Amino acid sequence: MDHINLNKKSFLNHAVFKEIAELAKQENTEAYVIGGYVRDKLLGRSDKKDIDIVVQGNGIDFARKLSEKLGVSNLSIFKTYGTAMFNFQDTELEFVGARRESYSKDSRNPVVESGSIEDDQRRRDFTINALAISLNIDNYGELIDPFNGLSDLENKVIRTPLDPDITFSDDPLRMMRAIRFATQLNFDIEEGSFDAIMTNKERIGIITAERIHTELNKIIMADKPSKGFKLLFKSGLLEIIFPELFQLSGVEKHGLVSHKDNFLHTIQVLDNLAKYSDDLWLRWAALLHDIAKPRTKKFIEGIGWTFHAHNFIGAKMVPNIFLRLKLPLNEKMKFVQKMVDLHMRPIALVEDVVTDSAIRRLIVDAGEDIDALMTLCEADITSKNEKKVEQYIENFKNVRKKIVEVEERDSLRNFQPPVSGEEIMAFFGIPGSRTVGDIKGAIKEAILQGIIPNEYEAAKKHMIKIGEEMGLSQSNK
Repeated sequence: MDHINLNKKSFLNHAVFKEIAELAKQENTEAYVIGGYVRDKLLGRSDKKDIDIVVQGNGIDFARKLSEKLGVSNLSIFKTYGTAMFNFQDTELEFVGARRESYSKDSRNPVVESGSIEDDQRRRDFTINALAISLNIDNYGELIDPFNGLSDLENKVIRTPLDPDITFSDDPLRMMRAIRFATQLNFDIEEGSFDAIMTNKERIGIITAERIHTELNKIIMADKPSKGFKLLFKSGLLEIIFPELFQLSGVEKHGLVSHKDNFLHTIQVLDNLAKYSDDLWLRWAALLHDIAKPRTKKFIEGIGWTFHAHNFIGAKMVPNIFLRLKLPLNEKMKFVQKMVDLHMRPIALVEDVVTDSAIRRLIVDAGEDIDALMTLCEADITSKNEKKVEQYIENFKNVRKKIVEVEERDSLRNFQPPVSGEEIMAFFGIPGSRTVGDIKGAIKEAILQGIIPNEYEAAKKHMIKIGEEMGLSQSNK
């Protein structure tokens, strides 16, 4: 029981708890702190900045009276859900009346009635989230644990308070939450509860894409995301909610030649990246970097299995995946696209002679995202051959060093040719046309190849030279 903390003082050290207890006595009602705050305090995890309070009776009225008592003016009321919340001393407090719930088959939104604290605990998703602490004067600080949640915390188990089949059928999002909590806390899902997830997997169809991607994001941001994706795969949920990722799984043989399991490789890359970056969108890039391999897989005699242009085709798949999962279709999506598209480039440099020209092209194409790209590529090393891994890491260090040297010399990040299209048109007296683009392209190519430095005067001289070769001359205007 070394990781379980039952010290009342550490549990109830926030000033608001005494205020709640006093108001509950004054109003002749009961109040309890419940859910994630209690769970995480018991586990000794970092302090949560949000606390759920259940009161006997009307949660909104209680919150209104408490906010007046505390002199708080930021009260938000959500009548549809019967909840109210406000911030106090850098903590978000949410209040709800104790309730019981019943569900219909075609919705995860329950019919709600007033109930007792026992009813409220019964409706919770998992035993570890049904734990409550009394804020009532007569038993202040007492742990209320009707479903042995404390034991499940000690044994690192995710279990539903009631029949898991009913729990997951009533609210299928709880299946995703079970896997998410198992991943975040490094717990195991109790066998009966996991069997119920497999039985009810098709029910996930009534859950909105926004709810699903919220849980996926939390799994992705865990210390070891692969655990969650293995559970999603095993449960059958992954095939339903993320078929492209599911299709990466499996090994195909041609004679004695097989390729690696790209699903297992992908989630290993995600784990590797998680050690070095907490950027959600770079982690998404890791998850999607090989997403097109099933579509591009081909066996070629004398060469073996190939996945030609999987980076390019994968980048084209990103918008549709983001659209279906209702992820943002903005610069974040474009960043993921770019990472997927470019992830083979540094690897090619590592395997070949590193030329200044190749480094310049990589810097120009990756721009400000060059460091993120290199981090992704380093995470992409999943070989079981330790010497091979060491060699790749050393080679990547050399590429990073070369990038710094070339960047310091040539200032190529967010590269734009020193001579603009407007200046080319004005100098030669020509309208906007393909010719202008060709001249700009020739200047860019000369800089990338190191023929001229990335400077205005050198670029202008080169512009005049290219123009003359095209039969153009300076305008007299």
